[in-house]
Amino acid sequence: MDWTDKKVLVVGMARSGVAAAALLARLGARVTANDSKTAQQLEEPAKALEKLAGVHTAFGQPAADLLNGQEALVISPGIPVDAPFVTQAREMGIEVLGELELGARLTDKPILAITGTNGKTTTTTLVGLMMQMNGQRTGVVGNIGEPLCAHVCRPDEEDVYVAEVSSFQLETVKSFRPSVSAILNLTPDHLNRHYTMENYLDVKCRIFENQSGEDVLVLNRDDETLRGVAQRAHCRVAWFSIREEVDEGCFVRDGRIVVRRDGQEQVLCRADEVRIPGPHNLSNALAASACALYAGASPKAVRHSLATFEGVEHRLEFVESIRGVRFINDSKGTNPDSTIKAVEAMTLPTVLIAGGYDKKTGFAELMAKLPGSRIVGLVVLGQTADELERDARAVGFSPVRRAEGFRQAVLMAYEMAHTGYNVLLSPACASFDMFRDYEERGRVFKDLVAELARGKE
Repeated sequence: MDWTDKKVLVVGMARSGVAAAALLARLGARVTANDSKTAQQLEEPAKALEKLAGVHTAFGQPAADLLNGQEALVISPGIPVDAPFVTQAREMGIEVLGELELGARLTDKPILAITGTNGKTTTTTLVGLMMQMNGQRTGVVGNIGEPLCAHVCRPDEEDVYVAEVSSFQLETVKSFRPSVSAILNLTPDHLNRHYTMENYLDVKCRIFENQSGEDVLVLNRDDETLRGVAQRAHCRVAWFSIREEVDEGCFVRDGRIVVRRDGQEQVLCRADEVRIPGPHNLSNALAASACALYAGASPKAVRHSLATFEGVEHRLEFVESIRGVRFINDSKGTNPDSTIKAVEAMTLPTVLIAGGYDKKTGFAELMAKLPGSRIVGLVVLGQTADELERDARAVGFSPVRRAEGFRQAVLMAYEMAHTGYNVLLSPACASFDMFRDYEERGRVFKDLVAELARGKE
């Protein structure tokens, strides 16, 4: 599509919105950049956009007031597709799309797209490393932080993209067609937006709705919900499993990671050579291996990446040891299932810090995992503190302490810990009641730990 002189309204000036607005302006569109926040509240994004030729800024204004005359509306993933102004735009005949869809339309490079409730960032980063090790210039983009629109339509555009894709981004795809897609798992999350698990699954399945022929869909054989998803696909399906052998894909046999493609088997490496810890990360490693191999990476590139990849920031990230107490940052644990995996990865007595923005997921299953685990204490905070404390006490777990703020939570957890213990931040919740995002929450946690360490010197 030629965007020259097209009038486009871009709403939501976080990273994806800024990238979309900048790209459209570069392509000759007449862009209106809008956000409900004022220029003063937006700070750096506002300053960057106000300098761009072809971009008119309309900050602190309702988007609905700007729809007249627009030919397309690009919305941030944070904006619900049933928001009144989005519905109004559709009724006016204005095309509605997201930044991912826009970027994908503007590149002919292959895209490897990864979604799921948990493990997306780890798997996406690992696939990116595998493709780089294979000698390809690789853009790691999407929900992981770098928008696709910041990469496409450039003279130095990469050879391939590996995209972490959220359910919010998938709500606005239309022609998006990755050459390889993957759904890692599906557990309750974002039900405050998707309402039911059926809706949530349907949105996740949009990642492969345009795939066909030799395109590949990679699915988790160990996830009961995803076993039935293969029937919806019109492309090749490959599996990964840490529990059983699969006819096509990656699995573990006799302690070795094996890939089986078109009836031919090859051992990649020993399972214990995978550097990132925990059974959930072994599953992520298998998923990444399948994605990269079906995208053309060599077994050598995959093997080397598995043995050297140390994980991502904010995901079971060791921060510091203070007088024998190890602090672990799992701020990316934004739902109960993710925190369950973090709990299961603990090998030492651990004090857990949990709580935050309420996504209506419930915590009964998480709390039921604590008795008999390595968790020996719980500090709760945020919007969900009452529910977490109630569910913990319902299963007889103690001690549980309530913190009124994040700093107090870290200090409480340290007080509850002894030499040889862990303090684990794995909130099981989003961060929006206290922080901009999970990354800011993780950075503040690390800053508080560093401050605590200085005080104990």
